[in-house]
Amino acid sequence: MEGIFLLLGSNLGNRLNSLIQANEALEEKGIKVLNKSSVYETAAWGKTDQQAFLNQVVKVDTSLEPAALLNVILEIELELGRVRKIKWGERLIDIDILYFHNYLCEADDLSIPHPGIPDRRFTLIPLVELCPDFLHPKLKVSQKELLANCEDNLDVSLFEKY
Repeated sequence: MEGIFLLLGSNLGNRLNSLIQANEALEEKGIKVLNKSSVYETAAWGKTDQQAFLNQVVKVDTSLEPAALLNVILEIELELGRVRKIKWGERLIDIDILYFHNYLCEADDLSIPHPGIPDRRFTLIPLVELCPDFLHPKLKVSQKELLANCEDNLDVSLFEKY
C-alpha cells in the first residue's frame, strides 16, 4: 500500500478551524485531500506547559516531490499565521509529512518517514484509523503494530469524528 500522509496540529485560537483551514489550503495549492482521520485531542507533547492540541492525519495526493511538498507546507503554515519561536511550542498550525509512499529521506530539513511516528500516540491513533496495515518503510511494521508497542502514555481522545 502506498500513500502520502500528513499530520495537522493546532493548539492556539480556534483549533478546529485551523485544521479546517489547513485542509482547504492544501486543496487550494493543488494537494488533493483523499481521506481524513477523525480529529483527536491530546495534551501537549514535548513542551507540556501549554494548551492541548487537536490533531488530524490526512492522506493526500500530489505530483510534487517531497522537498517541494515541504516548501508548500511551510508556505501554508506561514499564510495561516504560524510563528516558529520555541521547539514544540504553541502554534496556530503545524503540518508534518509523516509518510511519502515508501520514500526514505534523512536530511537536515526533511526526514521521511517522520522520526517521531513510533513514539507518538497522537500520530499513531489517527494513522491506524486511516491505514492500519500500512508498513513503516524503514521499520517494516504496520501502524497497528507501532501503536501496540508505543510507550507514549498521553491520553488521546476523540474530539470530532469524520
